[in-house]
Amino acid sequence: MIERLRHLAGTPCWVDTLQPDPLAATEFYGPLLGWSFDDAVPAPRAVAGGDYYTARLGGHRVAGVGQAPPGLRAAWLTHIRVDDIESAISRAEAAGGACLAAPAAGAGTHGRAAVLTDATGVPFCVQEAGESAGAEVVDGPGTWAMSSLHSTDMAESRRFYGAVFGWELDPVPGAPFSKWHLGGHVVGLLTEADGVSTPQHWSVNFTVRDADAVAEHALALGGTAVLAPFDTPGFRNTVIADPQGGVVALSARTS
Repeated sequence: MIERLRHLAGTPCWVDTLQPDPLAATEFYGPLLGWSFDDAVPAPRAVAGGDYYTARLGGHRVAGVGQAPPGLRAAWLTHIRVDDIESAISRAEAAGGACLAAPAAGAGTHGRAAVLTDATGVPFCVQEAGESAGAEVVDGPGTWAMSSLHSTDMAESRRFYGAVFGWELDPVPGAPFSKWHLGGHVVGLLTEADGVSTPQHWSVNFTVRDADAVAEHALALGGTAVLAPFDTPGFRNTVIADPQGGVVALSARTS
């Protein structure tokens, strides 16, 4: 497990899921990933108010669960750290994106956040630093491992995130994805989506010890299997939907 107490500008820093019933979602993800939750605080206006719960593992912040806007399905969002949220929104709009929810105070001790869409319509968040430093631990069982953009227009996605955040894309020989880098650090993955069997979206992936056992546990808790456990080089993976429809990827290292 890697402790990451400082997230650089331009790098993903936090993930949360917006749910029609946030409390019910905590009752799914808590047992599934071993999380405890802070008491509810008012969610930022950028995500329609309601309650917001910060998930912890071993006392460290790892993710959030908040209120979804009325009428919208559950979803996981990736937050990208910025120094100046208004400047980031301006760059995104100039590059063909849009601001769905204006900057608002973050939940709890998180900095101001806004919900944007990229030039292909995929939603994500930008967030300024607050007292919280984003995810405090990553890349261990029960924690966030990586976010991957599934895009129906790879060239447009490459152009947008390069223009807004300075990301550079490097193909991975023999792999169905490319890696985004910023300042020598991998900040995400990009893979092609057909828009039908795989809709375009930012996929959030958590590390687990045993993908098969977690997939079974998810079903017992009322979730559904989107992709049954499968192998990729070095990993055993599964994709599940929580009872309210939020989709998340789970991976266990096999080497």
